[in-house]
Amino acid sequence: MIELLEHPLSPYAQKVRIALDEKGVRYALRTPDAIGSGQASEDFRKANPRLEVPVLYCEGQAIFDSTIILEFIEDRFPDPPLLPPTAADRARVRMIEDLCDTHYEAITWGLSEIANFKRATGEQAQALQVRAAEELAQLHDWLEGQLGDRPWFNGEHFGWGDLSVAPYVAGAVGFGIPPGAGPLSDWFSRAAARPSVAAALEAAKASLSAMANVAVVVEAGLFKRQYRDHRLEWMIRSGGLSIVQDGIARDNIRFNSAPVRG
Repeated sequence: MIELLEHPLSPYAQKVRIALDEKGVRYALRTPDAIGSGQASEDFRKANPRLEVPVLYCEGQAIFDSTIILEFIEDRFPDPPLLPPTAADRARVRMIEDLCDTHYEAITWGLSEIANFKRATGEQAQALQVRAAEELAQLHDWLEGQLGDRPWFNGEHFGWGDLSVAPYVAGAVGFGIPPGAGPLSDWFSRAAARPSVAAALEAAKASLSAMANVAVVVEAGLFKRQYRDHRLEWMIRSGGLSIVQDGIARDNIRFNSAPVRG
């Protein structure tokens, strides 16, 4: 049996769920114990030294990193294909995925730091939210250009490009910053109606109730949000340097520095 270690709110895990469902592959879901605490189990640490989801267990191998997992799924279960047929279009959807996994994710992650984890309030929170809205508008314009007159980012059929964008746009919608009326908004309505996407987004929505008291858990140092690469960059350049410094002082943030063992 294939097993996917995930968290319903992780857009990276959502991508993999959608891909498996589109392929018709049966799998089991599991959320690692103590995820986000920085105190992961030894098994999880061995599976992914970065202590991140998703991790895919398949045929005795643990595979981490959502893009590498998608590549494995495409190689191992080639039908139906998720990548477009031409080299140019394959490069295009991979670039879309990379931008969403880095720049887009950093913004929605920052919005969650404010809305759910209460790391900023008052004028600082408002300034960060304004910056996020401005940058998301720019990304939505870029994505609309990539979509062009295609029905899907992949072209005629839903695929790699679409499952790479849908979780992030859903996150922006959840924070009250949807795409403006137009092709991207219409595309998202179509994408969200697909059973594979709808299942992932419904699971994310159902898990939101657990976020009600998460700020208290963070304040107690029992949950350590991971600040890494583009997330750290976005927070600092958007006016949140004091948030990072406070998190270090309170020991309720962590960095991607888990040692590799075994």
